[in-house]
Amino acid sequence: MNAPRSIDEYLKQLRQALEGQDPALIQDALYDAEEYLRAEVAAHPDKSESDVLELIASTYGAPDEVAAAYRDTEAKVKAALKTPTPRAAANASGLARFFAVYQDPRAYTSLFYMLLTLATGIVYFTFVVTGLSLSAGFAVLIIGVPFFLAFIGIARVIALGEGRLLEAMTGERMPRRPVHPGPPASWWRRIGEMLADVRTWTTLLYLLVMLPLGIVYFTVAVTTLAIGLRLALAPLAVLTRDFGLTAPGVSLDMIRIDGWHAASPHTLLGSLFYMALGIVIVTALMHAARGIARGHARLAKALLVVPGA
Repeated sequence: MNAPRSIDEYLKQLRQALEGQDPALIQDALYDAEEYLRAEVAAHPDKSESDVLELIASTYGAPDEVAAAYRDTEAKVKAALKTPTPRAAANASGLARFFAVYQDPRAYTSLFYMLLTLATGIVYFTFVVTGLSLSAGFAVLIIGVPFFLAFIGIARVIALGEGRLLEAMTGERMPRRPVHPGPPASWWRRIGEMLADVRTWTTLLYLLVMLPLGIVYFTVAVTTLAIGLRLALAPLAVLTRDFGLTAPGVSLDMIRIDGWHAASPHTLLGSLFYMALGIVIVTALMHAARGIARGHARLAKALLVVPGA
């Protein structure tokens, strides 16, 4: 590989050296490289880009060396952050693996994310609708251009934060750096670049669809939890009735589902059946939460991460 003579050529070679890697990793590597290279060029105004690149080749490294370092670091970080698989789950039966979900921290964080998306979806949707409306209204005023730039900039910061939240909740690799803005340019050029950048529109689309998705996720999680926990409390309701035990707020009426009296256990044996059914429902929800969160993380990566960085 020929030595790069400009920053753009260096970044192109680095992108090629990282081909096949996670797009989030490529975005981070390109940001770090461009940030460092442009800072070095700015610190040596008396030298050309090619001279500066040749000067720092021994300190920062060639594109293939930098790519190898990122791949090695990424492998180590993945190994360190990987959730350990319980030993018993490896050779366990299907039923044991089904209930082993309670040993997976990702199941709990995924369920929490499903509940959280309603709140974040409302905030994101309100922000985008308000920002687009005000941008259109201010377009004829002198503050229209800086307002639009600020709106898109904040949207990208929110998207970066959403990616970090998703990575913490699901383990899916998301960008830890934004896309570098590139060399200094005029406001009108920035506007043109933002309008031409597909990531601008996919980011806004993601923030908009978070509201309907959040409603679905929240409804599924709350409804399933309510049904499962109600059924799981059936024996407690029977004991409360038959033995006079004190359990405030627990009664056979709360086990009924939509007035279907056949769902109200009246014997201890029947209540145990309903308890088992409730536990199975909650366990199935934990499995579903993991799958939904992983699928949502892949959707977020498709819309928020630059294709091929």
